[in-house]
Amino acid sequence: MLIDSHTHLESFARRGDLAPVLARARAAGVEVLVTVGTSVDDWDLYAGLEAAAPDGSLRHTAGLHPCSVDERWADQVARLEERWHRGPVPVALGECGLDRFHLPPEADAAARLFALQEAAFAAQLGLARRLGCPVVVHSRGAFRECVAQVDASGVDWSRVVFHCFTEGAAEMAELTRRGGRGSFTGILTYKSAAEVRAAARAQGLARLMLETDAPYLTPVPLRGQPNEPAYLRHTAAYAAAEVFGVSLEELCAVTSANVRHWLGL
Repeated sequence: MLIDSHTHLESFARRGDLAPVLARARAAGVEVLVTVGTSVDDWDLYAGLEAAAPDGSLRHTAGLHPCSVDERWADQVARLEERWHRGPVPVALGECGLDRFHLPPEADAAARLFALQEAAFAAQLGLARRLGCPVVVHSRGAFRECVAQVDASGVDWSRVVFHCFTEGAAEMAELTRRGGRGSFTGILTYKSAAEVRAAARAQGLARLMLETDAPYLTPVPLRGQPNEPAYLRHTAAYAAAEVFGVSLEELCAVTSANVRHWLGL
């Protein structure tokens, strides 16, 4: 059995496709899905989905994604804190972090927006420290800055995951040295992703976590199609055979235990 440690179910739910998506996930052996909040638009939706799944098969997080940050971020982070005071309580804060890839092309506008991202990330890290909860970090083109912010925040690094890890072994060593970890998507299966596979090996099977980041980053052999949680099975099978040289059963057991431990499930 597998746990999808990071997926986005909003688009499926809004289209009315969620029930078959969840059924296909169960049929593929994905026993728990962690659907990850990115803005005020999905926090209540995900809380409702978790409440409707009393068997614990669906958990949710809440956070303000860097691409959702604008001048209103402080009010939104204040509303984020309220989510921890009414059930169901999110299992982690995030995803939050820094993203240079989607900044505007104009230098001044990019600098202003990145400064807002930094402020929103710092505030969410401060909230996570007060709550003592796990943190899901989004880092795209800003690994060093994200690490520095977590260092400065005083958040327990053992509760921090850099999701969709796309850096190399050297960057993974920085996380491992601090006690943090990275989780891996279908990118692990891409022919061009040798550095990502090296990072996964550097972290080791004992600390591995897998995710789909659905509906994005569909693994081989389904690359080009919209992703969904059931496809985590393909990433897991590839990682077992091609990255770690272990049985699929062992990889599933280890990664599921790692997610449960990290989230305190």
